[in-house]
Amino acid sequence: MGYMTEERRLIQETARAFAMNEVLPVANKLDPEKGDIPAELIRKLADMGYFGIVIPEEYGGLGLGVFEYCLITEELARAWMSVASIIARGNGLSAGRGMTEQQRAVFLPRAARGEFLGAAAMSEPNVGSDLGSISCRARRDGDGWVINGNKYWCTFADGADYIMLVARTSDPPDPRRKHVGLSSFLIEKPRGTLPPGVKGAPIPKIGYFGWKTWELAFDDCRLPGSALIGEEGRAFYYISAGLERARAHTAARSIGLARGALEDATAYAQERRQFGQAIGDFQNTRFRLARMATDIEAARQLMYFVCDEIDQKRRCDKEAAMVKLFASEMAERVTSEALQVFGGAGYTTLHAVERYWRDARLTKIFEGTSEIQQRIISDHLLGKTKDRGGAV
Repeated sequence: MGYMTEERRLIQETARAFAMNEVLPVANKLDPEKGDIPAELIRKLADMGYFGIVIPEEYGGLGLGVFEYCLITEELARAWMSVASIIARGNGLSAGRGMTEQQRAVFLPRAARGEFLGAAAMSEPNVGSDLGSISCRARRDGDGWVINGNKYWCTFADGADYIMLVARTSDPPDPRRKHVGLSSFLIEKPRGTLPPGVKGAPIPKIGYFGWKTWELAFDDCRLPGSALIGEEGRAFYYISAGLERARAHTAARSIGLARGALEDATAYAQERRQFGQAIGDFQNTRFRLARMATDIEAARQLMYFVCDEIDQKRRCDKEAAMVKLFASEMAERVTSEALQVFGGAGYTTLHAVERYWRDARLTKIFEGTSEIQQRIISDHLLGKTKDRGGAV
């Protein structure tokens, strides 16, 4: 039996109609203005259940798998990648890594309703993929914690209901285990504000509009003891446990972007006329579109495999790295090819293809750069190098 059941096709078709009718018109209007995702659209996403796709039914979610999560994500990304991303701010809490049952009972139903959406504060001005080098500090103060340090690339810091912070609570035991001693903190706050003791400013960026991405400064930010999520010093392990799903989600976003670019380029090729005929009649254009479609379908089938492996609870860190690498590289290539079909018109904000192109470039960077994915894959093939704990 193939991956696509009747139920999954219905989920896909419903998401496609929602994306084209509710998301795309908003994206086409607001992205050129660098406007934020409207609260009304967030409410509609909540009404569809899209913030709780993988949250169990017992907590008010849809109780679906990563496969369905990525089906819906692809459709939303075809319209606006930022909207395909914001649903992770509810679904991301579903794994509940480190949370107690009491915390799950309190937080997950709110997340499923779209009332408890998060922002992640992990990266720092000098720390990206190397999380072990995090310097932001959390020190105990009585029954609570005091946070000091800087964070970077914290998207939705203002609009979220909480910030999930990763800070160092103890020094690593040795230089080869820098990831030890990092802890997670859930900082609740009102929407539209930053927490007390935190100042910040939006980072100027070339895409991923719809929400702001922040640089944050924690200056004696005081948290209650209950803000600690899970065991002290184990944040790295909690983060690592969710990487396969996060990378499948990014692959789905990449595929949606590429598909949007392909569909728009295909339509434009049939409308635009040069030398007395539609440019879609020229072999070069036809073959270009054929290559684009083939690349997209190859990425999609690999994503389907990875999603199924995750849902079957089979380890697939290598394959998850592969699909994230392949799909993101594909998306940048395909969106660039689509822009070429548009010619000069593609280099204006009058067509959505330039948005797909800008946003596709980001997919090669976040959730682990293409270089990080290649390192993971090569480690599976060759083993780790000596300087990273491999065999001597």
